[in-house]
Amino acid sequence: MSKTSKSTKLFLFSALGVLAMGALLVAVNLLAGLFHGRLDLTENRLFTLSPGTAAVLQKMDTPVTVRFYYSRDNAQMPVALKAYAQRIEDLLGQYRSRSGGKVNVQLLNPAPDSDAEDAARLDGVAGQPLPNGDVVYLGVAISCLDQTVALPVLSPDRESLLEYDLTRAIYRVLHPEKPVLGLMSSLPISGQQQQMFMMPNAGGAEPPWTLYSELKNSFAVTEIPVTADSIPANVNVLLLIHPRDLSGPTLYALDQFVLRGGRLLAFLDPQCWTESKGGNPMSSGMRAPPGPSTLGTLLAAWGVAFDTEKIVADVGTMLQVQGRDGNPERMPALLGLRRENVDAGDPALATLDSVMVAFGGAFTGNGAPGLKKTVLLSSSKESQMIEKFLAQMGGEAIMRDFKPDGQQRALAIRLAGTFKTAFPDGRPAGDTPNTGDKAKPAAAAGLKASAKPTSVVLVGDVDLIADPFCVRVQNLMGQKVLTPLNDNLDLALNLAEQLAGDDNLLGIRGRAAAVRPFTVVARLQANAERQYQEQIRQLEDNLAKAQQELSDLQQQKSGDQKFILSPDQQNAIAKFKQTEAESRRQLKLVRKQFRQEIDALETRVKWANIALVPVIVGLFGLVVAIIKKRRSVAR
Repeated sequence: MSKTSKSTKLFLFSALGVLAMGALLVAVNLLAGLFHGRLDLTENRLFTLSPGTAAVLQKMDTPVTVRFYYSRDNAQMPVALKAYAQRIEDLLGQYRSRSGGKVNVQLLNPAPDSDAEDAARLDGVAGQPLPNGDVVYLGVAISCLDQTVALPVLSPDRESLLEYDLTRAIYRVLHPEKPVLGLMSSLPISGQQQQMFMMPNAGGAEPPWTLYSELKNSFAVTEIPVTADSIPANVNVLLLIHPRDLSGPTLYALDQFVLRGGRLLAFLDPQCWTESKGGNPMSSGMRAPPGPSTLGTLLAAWGVAFDTEKIVADVGTMLQVQGRDGNPERMPALLGLRRENVDAGDPALATLDSVMVAFGGAFTGNGAPGLKKTVLLSSSKESQMIEKFLAQMGGEAIMRDFKPDGQQRALAIRLAGTFKTAFPDGRPAGDTPNTGDKAKPAAAAGLKASAKPTSVVLVGDVDLIADPFCVRVQNLMGQKVLTPLNDNLDLALNLAEQLAGDDNLLGIRGRAAAVRPFTVVARLQANAERQYQEQIRQLEDNLAKAQQELSDLQQQKSGDQKFILSPDQQNAIAKFKQTEAESRRQLKLVRKQFRQEIDALETRVKWANIALVPVIVGLFGLVVAIIKKRRSVAR
């Protein structure tokens, strides 16, 4: 066979191979489009529904309609919102696909004075005003039968929680009844009625806590005495506040509640100031020293510990209060937690910016086998455990011998998984259930392990949910107005609502944002901005100096010369104009130079992403071809 025929044959085989590869790629894309398949290679699988969402969708037995309101045709729609709208639309397509069609997605364009705009208003989806006066819509309404839950405004700021918000809304329309929440507290959280029942030695009427009022808006609240030896069967979530000196039967009831799959949210405290009259650590005349609360043997069985003899002091997050002498006083035991102290990946905490912890304690231990421990709130590394009596002596006493040890303390934790009983020998001796019903033999023996995975959230401070530490009460024209001081109430309500939802909702965590800016580009922009601001300051200084010079010359003139420009003034004005023009020219030059650098970098990054991989593949193929040709010649 001649060399020419060999080359022709090689060319034909290569051409056929390229055509076959192209046909294969087209076929794969067609099949993927037909079956809505996709390959998600992003770091955090941003474009794949989490297992928790998939489980919620698979359990659906009633169709759900999702109406997505998006001002698609409005030319003034911000670019960031357009990109986010596409992200939402893609995600809703996955909901429709994974639900087998039970999630019906309707895309609506609420143009001005349209039926879609009227529908948006009826669904509770709010329009967002633009600077030019236009109103744009980006929201979702989810309905099932006669129930509707609206997400009025979908903001890119909550992109990490988008899947959680959508899945929770779907769950809420499928389960419209209020969940039952059990409330067990040794403090008068529900007001005078509980105060007389729980604290007979305390006098005076007290209104319900703000937390209690808010809970009743979202839950069917069932109050349970702290002496109870059983938890009602219809309670799935139990809020336990300041459990002091719980008896064996009550601890056993809590143990069995968790083992049967109940969720527990417990606020413990090594030094609860709210228990004292007024709940103010700076006030005098307290009825009794603040006492501790804990769960004793339950914590040991769960593999964690809570020190009731020491509190957390932290100079990295400490707040200032008005001292006894009226001057500001630093209080290392009053912590103002910020975003870096909060588990932002947990949907219940992701939006919290400020949490105040007052004389709280810390949890230690990694959790028992079968349990996963997650730290929800933590101190900074500038913290130390101190004796409780120091808190009563003021901030200066704490600061005097303060020595941070570089450790972050766990102020609130979540334990999730399979729990083991703290009473392996059964109900404590001599204790019998006081349920009014005959106990079944299996129930009398007690559960030894969780029937299913469940969750327990432990918070090391009670004061943070008491009104003096979380809201400001004002009287406005005879009406009581409450103003939040921080995000403490949101913390408690979000955790309770999260625990009351489907098990799978607990497994949906916040995701990273889909839009990831180039850090090098962002750094260049920041540098340019700093230089730009520096130029502005320099220009303003020059203008101020020139104006001051003019003012000085004016004061030197006599009254009859006030409106006549002297030669010195004329020279000063000419100098001022020249300085102004030169400063503005330099400012324009700097902005142009840095804009060019940023544009050039973006262009290089873009071409690297577009062309680099094909070039590498082409070079690799060329090298392989050269090697094969040399081997062929050598033969």
